[in-house]
Amino acid sequence: MSTDTAHQNGSSPTTPQELEREVERNREELARTVDALHHKLAVKAQAQQRVTQLKDSATTDSGKPRPAVLGAAGAAAAGIVLLVWLRRR
Repeated sequence: MSTDTAHQNGSSPTTPQELEREVERNREELARTVDALHHKLAVKAQAQQRVTQLKDSATTDSGKPRPAVLGAAGAAAAGIVLLVWLRRR
């Protein structure tokens, strides 16, 4: 059985080189974990990114609202007016 195989099976590293490799693997894993946690906890940055994405999807390159967005807003407004009118009758 090789030392790498023995180490993967849960035994401790036996040489300085194995120990160094183990430390380096642990550092890399810890760095990935910290990066993932930082990304999850950056709520303000995520919210700003989402706002930017929504704004980009709702406007043209010149910054004007897309016709589909205007149509949807008009339809929603008409629906609300219709509901209010029907309730008052």
